[in-house]
Amino acid sequence: MFQNRFNHRFWILFYCLITLSLTTACGTTSSKSIADSSIVQPDENILRVGVSTNAPPLIYKQGEKVVGLEAELAQEFAQYLGKSVRFIEVDWEDQIPALLDNRTDIIMSGMSVTKMRRIRISFSDPYYQTGQMALLHKRHQGRFPVNYYGIKGLSIKLRIGVVKGTTGETFVLDNFGDAKKISPFDTSRKAVDALIHNNIDLLIHDGPIILMLASENDSKGLTTSKSHLTEEYLAWGIRKNDIELLNSANNFIDTYKQEGKLNSIISRWIPFKK
Repeated sequence: MFQNRFNHRFWILFYCLITLSLTTACGTTSSKSIADSSIVQPDENILRVGVSTNAPPLIYKQGEKVVGLEAELAQEFAQYLGKSVRFIEVDWEDQIPALLDNRTDIIMSGMSVTKMRRIRISFSDPYYQTGQMALLHKRHQGRFPVNYYGIKGLSIKLRIGVVKGTTGETFVLDNFGDAKKISPFDTSRKAVDALIHNNIDLLIHDGPIILMLASENDSKGLTTSKSHLTEEYLAWGIRKNDIELLNSANNFIDTYKQEGKLNSIISRWIPFKK
């Protein structure tokens, strides 16, 4: 009888220890690098970061792991706050609604500061200066100057690709609205396919993303404009009433700038001079 009770208690204890270790292991993995599309309740110990993982080198996936410049900065910022990070995967068009609905705490997904976005949310101090660039096939090199005035002068003959809901789309509609054709794409990858197959002449999108796409598709003949078409600033979106988080974000950016850490992280993911 004693032996049976001992065995019973042993197996209960063994089961509890295994369950606890698995729970801890799974929690650690998801809090660090795996994107979660489910609802994550507010937690003072967790920084819920809204990401759209289709913008390398800023934010993207390698397998199931979220990586990129913003991912590394999110890890560093969460550590600075004494929290764990949880990446919440959100469609780009849903980033601001998700933030306002308190489904995320902060947007760290390569978002440019614009006047219209400032109406709805606050932005941290900018951490990076960038701008729109053009991606084209080398077969079109020399056909037209790939700068703002060159594109503007020949826009009525050009088929221009953009990614839906981005500052690139707004820029093209505002400045090259008389283009022969403006084609919006759900993702930059789809726009690249159209460019390779000569369905568009140009893709205009965020500079770091354009450079990454050119690097990935160099063997397929893609190249970029030599300079930015606009001047823009990347920052993090925060709810207007979350003053504490906004101040913490600004203090973090300022500290990392002063210590040289910010430039070091940026240079690792975007290894070129603006």
